[in-house]
Amino acid sequence: MTPLDDDAWAAWSPRELGQRLRNAIHPWYIAGGWALDIWHGRQTREHEDLEFVVMRNDANYFRVTFNELDFFTVHSGAVEYLPPSAKLPSDVWQLWGADMRQGCWRVDMMMESGTPDRWIYKRNRMIQTARSDAVRVSEAGIPYLSPIQVLLFKAKYCREKDQKDFDLSLPKLSAEERQQLTIWLDDMHPGHTWITKLQRSS
Repeated sequence: MTPLDDDAWAAWSPRELGQRLRNAIHPWYIAGGWALDIWHGRQTREHEDLEFVVMRNDANYFRVTFNELDFFTVHSGAVEYLPPSAKLPSDVWQLWGADMRQGCWRVDMMMESGTPDRWIYKRNRMIQTARSDAVRVSEAGIPYLSPIQVLLFKAKYCREKDQKDFDLSLPKLSAEERQQLTIWLDDMHPGHTWITKLQRSS
């Protein structure tokens, strides 16, 4: 099956995803810019896609749950069809879900190697927290990654949208959150421009 164009996104909203996963028996959460907007309580900008995260061992459960979608592996710049009967390749940590009848991508399913109790940063397994600290739940019942974890991911590329997300989030971070994010950034990205801003805001 030929994948859709990379920009053929008509992603579900977090609320639509939450409705589809309201009876899910395995952990999941919204990540990326949408997670920050759930935290803000409003949509602050346009979003190209919808990233949500599951534990790697639960990926097949979610593939079955979204039986109306066809999934494609995303790895090393290549997007390839993954038949429902095929096992998840060991080197793949991202799947795009396509609504082929409508000709659009609906979800970007990321996988992490944590446990039901521990959240583990995929770029450095030494960075770990209790899952209850890393994942929050909105008033609407939608789980989402906490802001400092989201910003830790965004710091690597620091695109224009990432900078805007940081600038909007900074005033709302607690002193404890600013301190923890500073420690993580100093470890992962020494000299990052956000470190100075975090320290000045303390």
